[in-house]
Amino acid sequence: MKRMVFLLIVAAIVAGVVAFTAPTTGHPDEQASPIYGVTIPAGYRDWKLIAVSEIAAGDKGQLRAEFGNDIAIEAFQEGKLPFPDGTIIAAQHWTKESSPGNDKVLTLLPMVAGAGNLKSFVPEAVVNVQFMVKDSQKYAATAGWGFADFKDGKPGDEALHKTCFPCHQPAKDRDLVYTRYAR
Repeated sequence: MKRMVFLLIVAAIVAGVVAFTAPTTGHPDEQASPIYGVTIPAGYRDWKLIAVSEIAAGDKGQLRAEFGNDIAIEAFQEGKLPFPDGTIIAAQHWTKESSPGNDKVLTLLPMVAGAGNLKSFVPEAVVNVQFMVKDSQKYAATAGWGFADFKDGKPGDEALHKTCFPCHQPAKDRDLVYTRYAR
């Protein structure tokens, strides 16, 4: 009986070590970002929404949505900083396209003040998807974060990934995370 309990404990420890050291997605054949080795997490588009944003220059620009795994969502909801290990944040970016059909409908809605002057946009082509993965030991040199930028499922080059950590430095007081939780 004692031997059986011992074997179960050993099996649980081994399973935990394997799960903890597996690649981010569990798919070792996928391409990983240079420097950080981050792969695209399976099912990230099904994660909960953190926030949406827009980068605009007139009619040009991007629509953006940030998603988080369960660990990220809980940290955002609780205002937990620094983010705990295991946090993964995904940022999907699209070019934006004018939507005259939506504009026409908006002019008919009495609850939308100034609707006649509004211009709406919808996502067009995917620009890229970016990830931040928190592992304070693995990414100790970059304040605990690993980064990735993918276009069409392929990671950007090393030069691009060298810009990730410096770009996030201005958000140091928020554990390098720019996005804020939309309540």
